[in-house]
Amino acid sequence: MPDGTLLSLPIPSGNDDKEFTYSSLTWDGKSYYDIIHSLKPNSDIAADDYCHLDPDLRKCICPRPTNWEPAFGQVNAALTHLRNQDVSVGDIFLFFGWFRATEVKEGRLVYINSAPDLHIIYGYMQIREIIEKEQDIPKWLESHPHASYKNAWNRKLNAIFLASDRLSILPDKQGSGTLGYRDDRVLTMKGMSRGCWNLPSFFRNVPISYHPHPWKGNYFKSVGRGQEFVMEATPEVLAWTRKIIE
Repeated sequence: MPDGTLLSLPIPSGNDDKEFTYSSLTWDGKSYYDIIHSLKPNSDIAADDYCHLDPDLRKCICPRPTNWEPAFGQVNAALTHLRNQDVSVGDIFLFFGWFRATEVKEGRLVYINSAPDLHIIYGYMQIREIIEKEQDIPKWLESHPHASYKNAWNRKLNAIFLASDRLSILPDKQGSGTLGYRDDRVLTMKGMSRGCWNLPSFFRNVPISYHPHPWKGNYFKSVGRGQEFVMEATPEVLAWTRKIIE
């Protein structure tokens, strides 16, 4: 956004999550529906279309229960990968997405014509608790998209991750949050396509799941499709993570 906010727009929902519509979510006085249609007037998204609000990190975008907490759900193959990589309580998610800079032109929010497509880290969450049974869902969490996945709960292939109160590597920070635009949060190497990342050189010695041979000369080529890339929290990785979040 023009003020540096990294606003992650949720994908359309599947058949199960029927809680949030694009018109029910707002940022800075405008609905997500209005924002989408300002940026893309021919979008086929309707105001009453449901969306998959996950990860759910921003409290201010819609009415919330007083005891609301940030949450992130995973299901099926993505969850299986996390389990196979032993992701558990205390681990940290860094959320990245596909962004492009905008501006207000003649009173309308538009993409900047010359702005590139970028992968940028826009949020984080340290895991306090993992809900793996439908009967363990607290009432305040019932609106989360993954709370209603009956079939996935029955197959034990659904889970919801809740955030820590504080971030262990930066105790003055909350256990989850969103981040604004900053150059060091941009993963994409300048002048390259968005999947070509400018990671610090120490990552050459850090195995990252789904990436057996990712380095192409001086850049890291992220896989074309993937959700959870898991790496060990080495001292160098933790120092880099602290710098990203601070």
